[in-house]
Amino acid sequence: MRAVDIIIKKREKQELTKEEIQFFIKGYTAGDIPDYQASAWAMAVLLNGMTPRETTDLTLAMAHSGDMLDLSPVVPIAIDKHSTGGVGDKTSLVVAPIAAACGLPVGKMSGRGLGFSGGTLDKMESIPGYRCDLTTEEFLHQLDEIGIVLTGQTGDLAPADGKFYALRDVTGTVEAIPLIASSIMSKKLASGATAIVLDVKIGLGAFMQTQAEAHALASAMVKIAHLADRKAVALISDMNQPLGCAVGNALELKEAIATLQGEGPADFLTHCLDVVEQMLVLGEVAKTEAEARSLALDALSGGQAWERFLALVSSQGGDVAYVKDPSRLPTASLIETIPAPRSGYLSQINAKTVGVTAVFLGAGRATKEDAIDYAVGVEIHRRVGDYVEKGDPLFTIHANDRQKLEEARISLLGAHLWSDAPVDPLPLVYDIVR
Repeated sequence: MRAVDIIIKKREKQELTKEEIQFFIKGYTAGDIPDYQASAWAMAVLLNGMTPRETTDLTLAMAHSGDMLDLSPVVPIAIDKHSTGGVGDKTSLVVAPIAAACGLPVGKMSGRGLGFSGGTLDKMESIPGYRCDLTTEEFLHQLDEIGIVLTGQTGDLAPADGKFYALRDVTGTVEAIPLIASSIMSKKLASGATAIVLDVKIGLGAFMQTQAEAHALASAMVKIAHLADRKAVALISDMNQPLGCAVGNALELKEAIATLQGEGPADFLTHCLDVVEQMLVLGEVAKTEAEARSLALDALSGGQAWERFLALVSSQGGDVAYVKDPSRLPTASLIETIPAPRSGYLSQINAKTVGVTAVFLGAGRATKEDAIDYAVGVEIHRRVGDYVEKGDPLFTIHANDRQKLEEARISLLGAHLWSDAPVDPLPLVYDIVR
């Protein structure tokens, strides 16, 4: 078997066999197949696509390129939740404690922010002492003991994905749906997930710009799960405006804490409930979405979800005093609320501009090596469709540099577009793919 023959076969729009895909992935991961051949193959996939069976075989080959975590000794159903990334998306910090409080263990391996999308681990590391580097043994023990883990990747999971991810970024093949789907799902399968809720974002602040693109990706991932004998459901949700109000690590953590205590933004809470009800049904804790939502609301109002969050922080070395008193979390030296420059209806709050501005303030990183300022960020006080009077609070900037604050003010004012006529609010969820 030769790599060039596999490239030619895909170039000619033919379906690759399981053995051909395994040969190519194994060879590239080991360094036997060079970057230039992998690049040619990735471009052929971008142009000609893959069948669901091919994409599933690709996913499994990538998943099996490294360690495979088995969670079955500690949980009957290993549930995971994945978001394709967004601005102000701190959903995992709320849905994992709710699900765990409802009796559904959640062992989640999350990532760090890169570009204008925030990272779950960076938000949790706003808490002094919080560890995101649990060993596999620590991961399994904590999942068994308290039913919730939120950490970085343990072990050498899906190394093939790491190589292909870097390659796609520099060869113009990032947009290939089979490669995106296999990248996401290979890490989920390698981390032991047997049931997966996918939150596929669309809009100005997301990789997928249209419902058609998002539906194609969601369908591909759900098909992979089913062909790999896993369960999955995908929500296609809005990311034209930031989710909730807070954008920035400690700010988002504070908003998640407020939400767990019944005081968070209504749209963010609703989205969390939309996600967690799918988790509870998929995890067989509830038979219907209505029953799942009722369980989730009870876990919130009764304080069990909050207690589970405290247990998570404590178990992973975090100082719970900072969570119980969020005013102790990192705070910016410059905090300024900007008033609305005019009256009218908000027709757009550009999520990407807000996210890029937060990164500019120091809340994110342009490269993996960049340091993060946990204190800085933005609070967006209005939503698309709101009527705002001139002079009302529009957004608040949290900065540690006066010049950056001034530049952020200009950028964020430009992110808000106005209309004299009423504007419909944006939906939170456009579709659910099963």
